[in-house]
Amino acid sequence: MVSFSPFDVTLWHATATAAPNTETLTDRVQADVCIVGAGYAGLTTALELVKAGAKVVLLEREEAGFGGSGRNAGHCTPTFTHYSLPELRGMLGEPWAERLIERQTRANDRVSRMIRDYQIDCEWVQNGYVMGAPHKGVIDQIKHKVETYNAVGAKTRLLDREEVAAITGSQRFHGGWLHEEAGHLNPLGYARGLARAVIQEGGEIYTGSAAIACDRETTGGWKVKTERGEVVADKVIFTTGAYTVGGWPKLDQTFKIQRVFVAATQVLSEETRRSVLPRNTTIHDGRGDIYVYKYNAEGRIVASMFPMGRRGRDMAYTRQVMSERLKWLHPQIREDIRWDYFWFGELDMQYRTVPRFYDLAPGVVALTGLSGRGVPTGSMLGSILSEWALGKPENELALKLEPLKAAPFYMSFGPALTLRYYRLRDNLATRLAGAPLPPHA
Repeated sequence: MVSFSPFDVTLWHATATAAPNTETLTDRVQADVCIVGAGYAGLTTALELVKAGAKVVLLEREEAGFGGSGRNAGHCTPTFTHYSLPELRGMLGEPWAERLIERQTRANDRVSRMIRDYQIDCEWVQNGYVMGAPHKGVIDQIKHKVETYNAVGAKTRLLDREEVAAITGSQRFHGGWLHEEAGHLNPLGYARGLARAVIQEGGEIYTGSAAIACDRETTGGWKVKTERGEVVADKVIFTTGAYTVGGWPKLDQTFKIQRVFVAATQVLSEETRRSVLPRNTTIHDGRGDIYVYKYNAEGRIVASMFPMGRRGRDMAYTRQVMSERLKWLHPQIREDIRWDYFWFGELDMQYRTVPRFYDLAPGVVALTGLSGRGVPTGSMLGSILSEWALGKPENELALKLEPLKAAPFYMSFGPALTLRYYRLRDNLATRLAGAPLPPHA
């Protein structure tokens, strides 16, 4: 039996608004579209479809937001991971790249609109995102990001040393990249709010209802079976991501699991909060071996990193790394740091970190490979998947449909090696630039 990291130990589980009332599927129901997986992608797809008049049934093995949608760090930055926009255009080709760039870079417009329209209580603030420049050598890269992202309509700019210190409260950065449209939220509160919106619009959500098979129906369409019921639908969409368990043969082989951990401090003093992240932004320390952090509504710093070596296995050491990195970035913190919450999540990693859209059979598709870009990416995918379900021609979609394909064998170790490479590369570049390295670098 597949098992995932504990869900009820997260900060979000302790602080999110209550989940809407749902039931387990115990009957045979009809739908135009059956969606499997109640994360951001599944929920936003369902919301788009019910608003368009379709009858939608959404099946979830656990509860809405149980996967990455409910346990991520809560950053909502509408960018791409690892690839510059020119690199993305070269990889995907046109018109696919430009369509995906438009959806992703405008994803926060959709997020903020859904939160506003459905009055979702999820700690949403849109105060921007800063990626720091740990040394002068990366300033040209940031200038390139400003140029390419602003060319497609994003609002970003280069920060000098004084500006980045004023926004972040850290003197460690030589400059930075400010994305003014980025935000952060309580991710489980957002997922539960989306689920409530789907139900409000007339969609049906069944939790505790794992899809165990999807077979052709003799009278046309598809039959999605659960342990105690079944959904007969014209079209089926799988959006289970890293938390895929059954439902369609070999779908869980299209990615490899990469774990990430998130930790939250105690509520910090007002004195600390006045000088550390004083504008309530999200901060990325600018290193490939990332350290990303922001506040929640209570005033806890929520930070995330990837496991590496002892980090993530030895919990006392891991907390030490997290604390010393935070105090190195912000030596003005006088209080002892206590990590009150510590949890893990699973990412469905691809060899390229853009979502993969699989054509499983006539009328059946799946989407995996968000690769850690959860909140904005999952939220914008609903527009693409709903367009497919409503009959938009394949060659006009923002993602190209492709045959189901297993992830390459090297993905079992590739992401971990890549993180180590990033760390070595950054450490060398930092030393050559004459800048200090953070503790445990």
